[in-house]
Amino acid sequence: MRRLLLSNDDGVHAPGLRALFEALTAHAKVRVVAPDRDRSGASNSLTLSRPLRLSALDNGFYSVDGTPADCVYLGVNGVWDEMPDVVISGINHGSNLGDDVLYSGTVAAAMEGRNLGMTAIAMSLCGERYFETAAKMAATLVGAADQLSLPPRTLLNVNVPDVPWEQIRGVRVTRLGFRGPAAKPLATEDPRGRTRYWIAAVGANADDGEDTDFAAVEAGFVSITPLQTDLTRHPARGDVQDWLDAFA
Repeated sequence: MRRLLLSNDDGVHAPGLRALFEALTAHAKVRVVAPDRDRSGASNSLTLSRPLRLSALDNGFYSVDGTPADCVYLGVNGVWDEMPDVVISGINHGSNLGDDVLYSGTVAAAMEGRNLGMTAIAMSLCGERYFETAAKMAATLVGAADQLSLPPRTLLNVNVPDVPWEQIRGVRVTRLGFRGPAAKPLATEDPRGRTRYWIAAVGANADDGEDTDFAAVEAGFVSITPLQTDLTRHPARGDVQDWLDAFA
């Protein structure tokens, strides 16, 4: 039977994680290792300054007092005898489109799984209502995972419109769009009169062309974007070398 490791960034008690577990547990051997609290925006951070606590919960899930990447690292390495075949992160409460992938703990958990050699999928619902739609899509993808062939260090970022299953118009393979700059932080005052800041909302879409993840979701399609962990801008290497040669 296929072995799945589930994690997320919304926390071990999140409805999206529960929906994902319920959709997959009948078809695979599933273990859940997730943060003990909401760690949205944690990106790929690992906890290196202290030991981590892995706690078994009454429902069979495991919680970790760390980041999403910590959870997958522990779930894959040395905690159980059997290695998972697939790592699935989610279902995130909200989209992970465009630049979001740079900050997303959901994507980071999947990326950690891929870095450790697993097939990895990040699942996000573009809202917080129809988790069953995203869960059904996850089950569909996992059912066909054996036929998936991806280049090394590649994972799938999946965004599902927040609508009933019958309203999904199909699936599109997309590229990441990107947003413009975010607004300025919002200043506030704590009870002792000290200034504190809230990070502002994301910027407006700057690239939401027809082949982007933004456009697919807006049109009612599930967006699947292959992501790579190699951030090198290869075409720019020559430009940088020319720049260095000019003053060497």
